[in-house]
Amino acid sequence: MMKRTIKASIDILAPPESVWQVLMDFPSYPQWSKFLLDIEGQAVPGSYLRVMRMAADGRPRIFKPVVLQVTPPRAFRWLDHFGIPGLLDAEQSFTLEYKFGGHTRVRQTGEFSGLFTPFLWRRFEAPVTRGFAAFNRALKKCAESRI
Repeated sequence: MMKRTIKASIDILAPPESVWQVLMDFPSYPQWSKFLLDIEGQAVPGSYLRVMRMAADGRPRIFKPVVLQVTPPRAFRWLDHFGIPGLLDAEQSFTLEYKFGGHTRVRQTGEFSGLFTPFLWRRFEAPVTRGFAAFNRALKKCAESRI
């Protein structure tokens, strides 16, 4: 099975606990994020979220991933199936690493797999890469403004 990965990272001048608070404060997303526009639900493994994300075509799209991991203040992961599992699956993760001086490196990763991945990859690789980078910059700005 073909698997493709998109990665983006950023260093934030705030401790991981502060960055985690911003990342998990779903109701505040509309105030600062232009990629992940809104998230509803509980960050509890096995539960489903309702996520509104800016799609490759520039329009908001709703998807409903299942939460796979919540490890404060280190990792948050979810998995979404676009249609039937195995056609196009997307696992998204946020990993927070302690850095010197109490700062944080955030790594955002998207792993895409399934039968349709080779056919759709060119369509969504660039917009998702831009979206990850934009989200990380906005997360940085928000987290740093709160300290």
